[in-house]
Amino acid sequence: MLKIAAVLFLFFILSSLASALYYMIKDKGQGTRAVKSLTLRISLSVLLFILLMAGTYFGFIPLGH
Repeated sequence: MLKIAAVLFLFFILSSLASALYYMIKDKGQGTRAVKSLTLRISLSVLLFILLMAGTYFGFIPLGH
């Protein structure tokens, strides 16, 4: 279950990055949509990091020793 969630997070992070690139090209640097997409990407990345750290701490993700 956690692997699927991590893959979905990575998919949404990459799609947000792609949409930011699209908005940068389309708006020619005049709009705020690229900034919003990059902010969403950073937020998703931080949330994924926190979830992975919490999963490791609570034992949902084994360390492989």
